[in-house]
Amino acid sequence: MADPKGFLKVKRQTCQMRPVEERLKDYKEIPVLRSEHQAKEQASRCMDCGTPFCHSSCPVGNLIPEWNDEMFRGNWQKAFSALQSTNNFPEITGRICPALCEYGCVLGYNDDPVTIRENELSIIEEAFKSGHVKPKPPKKRTGKKVAVVGSGPAGLAAADQLNKYGHSVTVFERDEQPGGILRYGIPDFKLEKRIIDRRLAILKKEGVVFKIGVDVGGEYPVKDIISQFDAVCIAIGSRTPRDMNIEGRSLGGIHFAMDYLCQSNRRVSGEKIYASPIDACGKKVLVIGGGDTGSDCVGTANRQGASSVTQIEIMPKPPVCRVPEMPWPKYPMLLKTSTSHEEGAERQWSILTKRFEGESGTVKRVVCTSVEFVFDKEKSCQVMKEVPDSEFVIEADLVILALGFVHPENEGIVEELKLKLDARGNILTGADYMTSKKSVFAAGDSRRGASLVVWAIYEGRQAAGSMDRYLSEAVRKRKRK
Repeated sequence: MADPKGFLKVKRQTCQMRPVEERLKDYKEIPVLRSEHQAKEQASRCMDCGTPFCHSSCPVGNLIPEWNDEMFRGNWQKAFSALQSTNNFPEITGRICPALCEYGCVLGYNDDPVTIRENELSIIEEAFKSGHVKPKPPKKRTGKKVAVVGSGPAGLAAADQLNKYGHSVTVFERDEQPGGILRYGIPDFKLEKRIIDRRLAILKKEGVVFKIGVDVGGEYPVKDIISQFDAVCIAIGSRTPRDMNIEGRSLGGIHFAMDYLCQSNRRVSGEKIYASPIDACGKKVLVIGGGDTGSDCVGTANRQGASSVTQIEIMPKPPVCRVPEMPWPKYPMLLKTSTSHEEGAERQWSILTKRFEGESGTVKRVVCTSVEFVFDKEKSCQVMKEVPDSEFVIEADLVILALGFVHPENEGIVEELKLKLDARGNILTGADYMTSKKSVFAAGDSRRGASLVVWAIYEGRQAAGSMDRYLSEAVRKRKRK
């Protein structure tokens, strides 16, 4: 490392955030990008640790010490080259990744870890500013045509890699614009859509073709895509939401988180909204579910002018720092306070939703009870039990269900191809990412279940590699004949 003692001289300093009173008035990006000097200073904290656990903690295997070192030395182009060798979209992960790598940082054993995610963002934004990110179409085409169904992070990563291999790639997306969950699920205050459009413009110039507003398995017959392409990658995500089968669920004013977020994103970008409006303005909002999606709903409701926002979670409140059960470098389940929470929300843990109550067909109250988790010796695990006489009521006229997702939507291409599913309802594949249908592959949440964007990028890259080997073997067999 350029400065092996940098971590002794410089303390961890994250990006500044725009003031709450300012950012609540818009949907613009919250963090303020660091200056070149600040970025290089933070990169100096990457120590000569010998065994960088950040590598194994990062799903895409980013070369973190390498690009931190180049960044500190001011070799921005070399830092960018190292970064793009493992990550197709660092401008996206640099903004929304939960930074699993930082929890594996050796410095984090007894000090604050390196600001790896923000360093990554500094490198890619400097590369865009300096003109290092430019279209590089493949010099030679293989003659093979590949279809990618779905344009979320897994689909885009697969398309990018397959195009780099020289295959002709067409991406099919049923929505009006490419991006999948990146565009329609993640609020602009976390990921402005200009960031996606900037990358899409490069992919298009490199030769990737996008067919938007096309529902494969709907108006576009599955048999056509199978007959017209040499291989297909299914990257449709995991969009079937987990529901609550309790009394009062049919009342108006209760919506799935993704329906709420998608509609908000469409409204912000000026796109047409097809369903009845879901608006938190002046309402008492209850978000059920304590994950990142729930946090995004909190931030959105605050920007829409909710009179109050409450978020409840059935699991106990996580610890604020590592406990013996979560030693370094294991990823710890710690309390996360997002920028949305900082903007205003009441948070409650160990809360079970019992029933919804309403007036004139619309939800008005949610009856809840406290729960506790106790160890059951017979089952050898923690079991949930309701706390006696703990029932209480939360006033709410808009309820958002942020309970996660159970499996991909199986209607359409999955059903028509009769693809085998695993025990959880995800698309079953072999180690080579090929489904039960020859020449059809799957990647991302549709294969592994709902997960992180960085895992989706990894999946897309791996599936593309397997598809390239499959197509290359087909060419070799044809030549031998």
